[in-house]
Amino acid sequence: MSAPRTRVVPGPTGGLEVLSAGRGAPHTLFAHGLAGSIPTTRPYAAKVPGTRSFLHFRGHGASPVPVPGAPWPYAELAAEVEAVADAVGATQALGISMGAGSLCAGLVERPDRFDRVALVLPAVIDRPRPEAATGRFAVLADLVESGDVEAAAAHLLEEQPPGVRADPAVRAWCRDQAGRLVGTDLADGLRSLPHQVAVPDREALRRVTAPVLVLAQEDDLAHPVDVAVELAELFPGAKLHVLGPGGIMWAHRARVRDLVGEFFTP
Repeated sequence: MSAPRTRVVPGPTGGLEVLSAGRGAPHTLFAHGLAGSIPTTRPYAAKVPGTRSFLHFRGHGASPVPVPGAPWPYAELAAEVEAVADAVGATQALGISMGAGSLCAGLVERPDRFDRVALVLPAVIDRPRPEAATGRFAVLADLVESGDVEAAAAHLLEEQPPGVRADPAVRAWCRDQAGRLVGTDLADGLRSLPHQVAVPDREALRRVTAPVLVLAQEDDLAHPVDVAVELAELFPGAKLHVLGPGGIMWAHRARVRDLVGEFFTP
């Protein structure tokens, strides 16, 4: 079976790879996390009606890095989300980790841009991550530059919950994702983004009145539950779900699909 066909839409600093599927309203945009991809994001859309569009941020897929060696500010990533959302006509959006932070950065500037927003595994608001949560990204950056797919796959596997590491599907996922990452221009983002904050002042998010879904999971060092709780408290129309450990899309895949599908269904 051939891979789904993507297209490139104009972004603020270069083309951005986009995949669209489905038809009609509502139109939901899905934004992946750092070192994620369109394929890793598509499972979240399984029960979302209407049109679903997925973007590749800079340095991912066929979306180039604007300036090699430069940092990746969340404000610039937010501009990429907005450019794609405007190009495809998205009225709803879901962001995972980096994608969630990018949505928050955009909502500070345009609090009424989306009718509904889902923030999955938010990692940061306006305080930097602790150093213990950033070291793994620097290691992955070195592996991406090294060209060693097997070592990168082993690193990604080590980041998965212990209870699923022996699962052949999980091991295959890590190998496939490593193949997408190694040899790309992602290293700059892996080294710079984990040390940045999504918004300068969290209080600005209180202006967002649209319904917001926040999903978190326990025992996730890179995406602390405390961040999700604090974020949900900022939005007047937020609903928070904290899932148990085991991987939000491994142990809780069916539950997450239901929650996201119900939230984005008119």
